[in-house]
Amino acid sequence: MAETVQYTEDNIKSLDWKEHIRLRPGMYIGKLGDGSSPDDGIYVLIKEVIDNCIDEHVMGFGREIDIQINEDEVSIRDYGRGIPLGKVVDCVSKINTGGKYDSKAFKKSVGLNGVGTKAVNALSEYFKVQSFREGESKLAEFNQGKILKDHKVTKVSDKNGTLIVFRPDQEVFKKYKFRYEFIENQLWNYAYLNAGLKIRFNDKVFFSKNGLLDLLERKTATENTRYPIVHLRGDDIEIAMTHGNHYGEQYHSFVNGQNTTQGGTHLAAFREAIVKTVREFYNKNFDHQDVRSSIIAAISVRVEEPVFESQTKTKLGSQTIGPDGPTLRTFVNDFVKTNLDNFLHRNPDHAQALLKRILQSERERKEIAGIKKIANERAKKANIHNKKLRDCRLHLNDKKGDADKKEMTTIFITEGDSASGSITKARDVQSQAVFSLRGKPLNCFGMTKKVVYQNEEFNLLQHALNIEDGLDDLRYNRVVIATDADVDGMHIRLLLLTFFLQFFPDLVRNNHLFILETPLFRVRDKKDTYYCYSEEEKEDAINKLRGKAEITRFKGLGEISPNEFGDFIGENIRLVPVLMSDEMKIEEVLSYYMGKNTPARQEFIIDNLRVEKDDILLDAVA
Repeated sequence: MAETVQYTEDNIKSLDWKEHIRLRPGMYIGKLGDGSSPDDGIYVLIKEVIDNCIDEHVMGFGREIDIQINEDEVSIRDYGRGIPLGKVVDCVSKINTGGKYDSKAFKKSVGLNGVGTKAVNALSEYFKVQSFREGESKLAEFNQGKILKDHKVTKVSDKNGTLIVFRPDQEVFKKYKFRYEFIENQLWNYAYLNAGLKIRFNDKVFFSKNGLLDLLERKTATENTRYPIVHLRGDDIEIAMTHGNHYGEQYHSFVNGQNTTQGGTHLAAFREAIVKTVREFYNKNFDHQDVRSSIIAAISVRVEEPVFESQTKTKLGSQTIGPDGPTLRTFVNDFVKTNLDNFLHRNPDHAQALLKRILQSERERKEIAGIKKIANERAKKANIHNKKLRDCRLHLNDKKGDADKKEMTTIFITEGDSASGSITKARDVQSQAVFSLRGKPLNCFGMTKKVVYQNEEFNLLQHALNIEDGLDDLRYNRVVIATDADVDGMHIRLLLLTFFLQFFPDLVRNNHLFILETPLFRVRDKKDTYYCYSEEEKEDAINKLRGKAEITRFKGLGEISPNEFGDFIGENIRLVPVLMSDEMKIEEVLSYYMGKNTPARQEFIIDNLRVEKDDILLDAVA
C-alpha cells in the first residue's frame, strides 16, 4: 500500500521577493543562458536598468547615458531626475514599488510592473544604487537582494541622475560571458528610438538624428535595395521600409522603445496593412507572400499601459493603443493606408520599383509551385519511412509547438551515422533533436530556391525545421551545426552556412544558428580527466597532471562515446553563435568562400576557421 503523504499547514510556504526571484529567475528575466544568445538573462539585466534611464529621457529629463562594463561589472549612469532620496532603497528592494504606477509621470513607459531593478538586485552578487538629486546623494549596497549597507544622505556636486552598478551572481549565471556585439546592437536600437539621446558605452558613442530611417540605413548598408527607404512618422507611430533581393521577410519592431523581438499585435497589424494598402494602390489582388517577400522594415509604436506576453517584454499582447484608443490593428492599418498610399502617389519611381519587386516574387513563386508540391509530398513520405530526424518529445505530438516549447528546444545537424548515433544516445530526448545528413551537402552558392526542393537533403532539412514559409513556425530555438573539427568538417560547416545564408538568412539574423564546440583532446590519469578544446587547454591539463597523462586526440564526433558526449551537449555545452554584422554583405562573403575554388581560399579556410575562435565565419570576413 502506498505511503500516505501528509498535507498540512507546514506544507504551505511563503517566499519573500528575493527568494522567489532567485528560485524562479525565468519568470523575471527569461532564460539564463551563458551569454551566447542576445536574449540570455545577463543582457536582460542590463536592459532592465537602461529601460529606466530611457523612461527618464522620454519624459524629458536627461539626454545622456554612460555605460561601462569591466569584465563582469556593469555600471549604468543616467542624468535624469534621480530617484527620490527617501525611496532609493524601496525602489530596488520592495517588489511592486516604483514611479511607473503613476501614469501621469510615466504615461508610455517601458517598465511598468515595478519588478525590473529588483530582479537585477536579487540576481547580483553585488548591487549598488546611488541617486543624485539637487546637490544631495543617497547610496545603498546589496548582495543577492539583501542590503549590505544603507548609507546616509550626503552633500555632492554631481549632476542629477541615478547610478546602478552590479555584478551578475555566478551562482545563477554559470560560466557566462558578455558579448559586446549583442550589447551594442541593443544600444543602437535605444539610440534609433530616441533621436537626440547620446549613449556612451566604454569607448563608443551611440547617437541618432533620424530615428528608424537611420536604423534601416544601417541594416541595409550592404544590401542591394530596390528603392530608397520610405520613412513615415505620425503620433505614436514610426515606420521605415524598403525591399531587397534576399529571401524571407526582415522586421525590426518596437513598443515604447522596447525591442519586441517576437513581434506581437503591432507587427501583425503592420504586415497585414502593407498587403492591404499595396493591393488597393495597384488595384490587384497580389498574393501576400509576393508583397512581403524580401521586405526590410521597422515599426515603432507607443502604447499606454502596454500588455506584454512575458516580463521580458519581447512580444506585445495589447489589442489597443490605450484605454480609450482604437485597436492596434485599426490604428496601424489607418496610418499605413493613408501615409503609404500618399507616398506612393507622390513618388511614382518608388511605386514602379516596388511593383517590379512584387512581380518578380510572383514569377519565382509560380516557377517553383509544381516542384514544391512534389517535394512536399516526398518529404512527408520520407519522414514516415526514414530515421533522418530523431525528434524531441516536446514536438513528437505537436507539429508546430507553442512559443514556450520552442524556447527550450535544440536541433543538432550532423553528418554520418557514427556522429549522429553518439549525439542521439547522449542527448536530452525531451528537448534535443538530431538531424542526420547523408554525405556532404550540395554547394548551393548562386542557385535559386528551386534547388531547396530539388535536393532531397535540403528539402528534408527545411521541413524538419519547418521554415519553408519563414520563421513564424520554426520548431527549434537553437539550430546547431555539429561537425568534426577537421578540414572535412569545416567544409560541411561552410556548405550548411551557405545554405542558410542563401535561402534562410533570417535564421542567422535572428540568432538561431550556432556551431557546436567539441573537445579536441582528452587528457587523463588514473584520478582526473580533462577535456580540452584547444592546444593551450591541453598543455594546461598536462601541467595539472604533472606530465603523467594519457592524451587522446578526437579525430571525429563518432569517436566520442555517448557517455562523454552527454556532458558536451548538456549543462556544459559550448556553443558559438553565428553572427551576422550589419556591415556584412552576404553575396560577397559567399562568393569568396564558395565561389571560384582557388588555392588561396582553401588555405585561408584551413588556417582561419577553427572552432576555438570566437569570431566565426561571418564576423571574420564581414
